[in-house]
Amino acid sequence: MTSYRYLHPMATQKRATVYFDPTLHRALRIKAASTERSLSDLVNAAIRASLAEDAEDLAAFAARAKEPSLAFEDVLKDLKRRGKL
Repeated sequence: MTSYRYLHPMATQKRATVYFDPTLHRALRIKAASTERSLSDLVNAAIRASLAEDAEDLAAFAARAKEPSLAFEDVLKDLKRRGKL
């Protein structure tokens, strides 16, 4: 017996109402038409990319967690001393 999810892939997706700035909505509609993708596909891809970037940032923070903290003023003084500013 074939699963309902297999026959109806939309059954596994969640629905949400999103309000776009009119200019962004127009650009999104044009991009969707020119790439032959749905608005939902484009929005899902953008959200995935944003979340992946957040995950990369968190990993970088974790990797550098044991580095010493420096005061901003000290960094500026050091840059001036070395002639970088």
